[in-house]
Amino acid sequence: MQTRADVVSACLRFSDAYEDYPFDDPNWTALRHRTNQRIFALVFERDGKIWINLKAEPMRAEFWRAAYPAVLPGYHMNKRHWISVILDGSMSDAEILPLIEDSYELTFDRRSRKSVSKN
Repeated sequence: MQTRADVVSACLRFSDAYEDYPFDDPNWTALRHRTNQRIFALVFERDGKIWINLKAEPMRAEFWRAAYPAVLPGYHMNKRHWISVILDGSMSDAEILPLIEDSYELTFDRRSRKSVSKN
């Protein structure tokens, strides 16, 4: 996963996910749930690399930050509950995709779970 399109495509595999551009800055792509409009991923370019902000449970966030130099506290987000993943090639898709899925699950409206599933 190296491009914004790769990340957006990975996020859109969830049936209720949609792409949004809520800021005046077109550099920021938000991936949201249709059922509750909550953001589960923010994709942006910074320092010549694509970054993804993802929600994470605090203990898992600490683990990922310790395990991978490409995982940092969430840029412009709550540092305890969000992480930033820099797509610098140091992490494989197999390592990044579970982080996206965790963020999706953490921001999902539990009441709507029965009506929405992954593609």
